[in-house]
Amino acid sequence: METIQLRDEYIKLGQSLKAVGLCESGVDAKYAIEKGLVKVNGAVEYRRGKKLRDGDEVTYKGETIRIVL
Repeated sequence: METIQLRDEYIKLGQSLKAVGLCESGVDAKYAIEKGLVKVNGAVEYRRGKKLRDGDEVTYKGETIRIVL
């Protein structure tokens, strides 16, 4: 499980996928999210700008990212 340490109040979903290297670019993240391949806290999420906060978990390609403060 990867973790992202927040520097601000939140990080956007697309940015989180790029930050841990699961997507090479913002465009790749956008398409993965639009296709329904990304889950946030167990539910499919279609919004690239979804704000992730402390405790949220993102799942993509069998990998899980945990957002921490």
